Amino acid sequence: MLIEYMPQITLIIIYICIGLFAGFMSGMFGIGGGAVRIPLLNLVDLPLLSAFGINLFIVPFSSLVGAVSQRENIEKEIAIYLGVGGVFGAIIGAFLAGLIPTLILAGIFVALSLVIVFGLFLDRIAPALAHKINLTHKSAFASSFFLSLMAAIRGGSAGSLFPAFLKATGCDIHRAIATSLCVTIFTCIGAATIFWSRGDIIWLPAIFALIGSMVGARLGSAVSLKTKSVWLEIGLGILVVALALITVYKAL
Repeated sequence: MLIEYMPQITLIIIYICIGLFAGFMSGMFGIGGGAVRIPLLNLVDLPLLSAFGINLFIVPFSSLVGAVSQRENIEKEIAIYLGVGGVFGAIIGAFLAGLIPTLILAGIFVALSLVIVFGLFLDRIAPALAHKINLTHKSAFASSFFLSLMAAIRGGSAGSLFPAFLKATGCDIHRAIATSLCVTIFTCIGAATIFWSRGDIIWLPAIFALIGSMVGARLGSAVSLKTKSVWLEIGLGILVVALALITVYKAL
C-alpha cells in the first residue's frame, strides 16, 4: 500500500492538505466536503469505509466553523426541518452503506445532481415556474431525508446538493450556503456514530484532516461572503456536475 512507504510526517502533511482543500470548498460553497475529501483519502490507500467514517467525523466540525462565520444568513426555521429529516436519513444511510451496488448509487446521484443544477438556474431559465415553487416544512423534511439517505450510503453529508437544492426553491445563494452548513452539522453526527461503532474511523488521518478542514472552512467562508452571488451560483453548478462525473468514473 502507498501509505506503508511514506514517513509519518509526510502523511500528516498530506492529511492536513486534504483537509484544507475540502474545508475550503465546504466554506466557499456550503458543501459538506465529503465529495472532495473521500476520494482523496481513498487515494492515499485508506479503506473506503474508513474514508467514509473520517469524512462524517470531520463534517460537523468544519461545517460549524463555516456556519458560525455565516450565521447571519442562516434560514433558521427551514434549517430545523432540514436538519431533523437529514438526521434520520443519514442514520439509515449509514446502516445501508456498502449494501447497495455502487453503480446504482452513482446513477441516482448523477440524476439528482443534474436536476438540482437545472433548478439552480431555474429563475433564469423559467422564471414563471421558479416563482411557483414553495418549500414547505413537510417538503423540506422529506427532501432532506432522501438527500441525506443517499449521501450517507456513500459516506457523505448531502452537503454537495443542499445549497443548489435550496437555491432551486428560491433561497438566496448566500443564505442557501449558510443554511446548508448549519444543517450538515447535525446530519452527520448520527451517521458518524454508526461508522465509529463499527471501528471504521482511523484516528491519525481523522485528527489531522480535521485540523486542515477547520482552517480551510474558515478561509472558504471568508471568501464566500465577499463573492458575488452569480459567481457562487456558477461555481457551485460546475462543482456539482464535476462531482457527479467523478462519482460515475469511480463507480465504473
